[in-house]
Amino acid sequence: MSRDKEQFKKITVAIVIGLFFFALSFTVFNATQASLLGLIAFLVTLWTNEGLPLGVVSLLPIVLFPSFSILSTTQTTANYANPIIFLFFGGFLLAIAVEKTELHRWVTDKMFAIFPSTPKGIIFSLTIASGLLSSLLSNTTTTLLLISIALFITEDVRLKMRFALAIAYGASVGGILTPIGTPPNLILLGFMQKSDMEVISFLQWMVMVAPLVFVMFFVVASLLSIGVKDIEISIKSEKKALDAQQKKVLFLIGGVILLLLLNAPLKPYWSGLGLNENGILLGAGLLLFAPPFSTLEWTEDKAKIPLRIMFLFGAGFSIAAAFSATGLADEVASYLIVITQLHPILIILSVAMLITFTTEITSNTALISVMLPVIYAVSQQSGLDATLFMMVATVCASYAFMLPIATPPNAVAMSSGAVSVKDMARYGVVFNFIGIFLIAMIAEFFWKGFL
Repeated sequence: MSRDKEQFKKITVAIVIGLFFFALSFTVFNATQASLLGLIAFLVTLWTNEGLPLGVVSLLPIVLFPSFSILSTTQTTANYANPIIFLFFGGFLLAIAVEKTELHRWVTDKMFAIFPSTPKGIIFSLTIASGLLSSLLSNTTTTLLLISIALFITEDVRLKMRFALAIAYGASVGGILTPIGTPPNLILLGFMQKSDMEVISFLQWMVMVAPLVFVMFFVVASLLSIGVKDIEISIKSEKKALDAQQKKVLFLIGGVILLLLLNAPLKPYWSGLGLNENGILLGAGLLLFAPPFSTLEWTEDKAKIPLRIMFLFGAGFSIAAAFSATGLADEVASYLIVITQLHPILIILSVAMLITFTTEITSNTALISVMLPVIYAVSQQSGLDATLFMMVATVCASYAFMLPIATPPNAVAMSSGAVSVKDMARYGVVFNFIGIFLIAMIAEFFWKGFL
């Protein structure tokens, strides 16, 4: 009964916050637009306080948007079948196979073999291993898998804290390395596809963000290594050979990467294979159920498929569509148009600061769903490069390091008991500002050459 009361309290809080934002917005926007903002506040609050399960909250737009005449049922549900969702579905089937065959342990073991068995060496190896795994697996899954290993390496509380943060921050940093690494990346690609923009290819995405990712790996690991030089530690490596199933999964992943590379155009020398990337990832995931792989079994493994995250994508795409359909994106853009008078680098910094610190207190998926239509509208009105600024916003949505609620990896690190809010905030604020600076510099002096 106490659980019901707590849940009722959380839902009531969400309703009150939704009504408050509706009333506040109604002083500036029309009734439909204010209703949308109130509903978004309601949904974000439920996502944050977990008043209802994530998947349930993510399906609410199908009921709420038609009820408030924001989008029709057909318009809303269409967003839950966005092609990008099937890209993620295929990627997650690969992730399930990696976890099931324990291929991640082999990858981690290889990382430990590269770096010395010192506190600094292990912090570097955990950061990079977490980041690289997170580029293919869910960053939440990666953090959970590695923290269970890392916390048994030492009994020293200072090292435990740094190891946990290295894994959490590494997962957030590396999650942007591929389009499938974290939900905001896929929401950006889905928005670009729906807006008839030229979608960034898998290879182009990786080339663009790789410098940022690897510099951040170095920064995170270096700062977390300060003050642990004198602590002695030893680590044992099992050095097991790959078994048959692991080899099959590794072969399939390698084949997918090769196919994605061949599919990516390299103008003017190579036009690419012209295949649909969504189909490549989904096809690879489905192959895992068939011979000669036979790694996954539907009855056994279907429960691991993250339907709630797929519903979350659908909710995000629905919010973005509602922003455009109600004209709210253009209205908000008209208020933000003043910043376009600034120097381009200052505009990039402003967008980066806004997104990074806002996502500390709200869902990065919900935030990027709301902001992409606004940034697109501002860019359309001012003649700025929409792709560049949406890319900056998307990356910044994943680069929030201060609070446990900012990203799932932060929450996992906090739940391990090895990290306090004070420790996370102390390191996180530094990484937030470093990330903002690096993203702005790379966007201005590197990404512009690709877009």
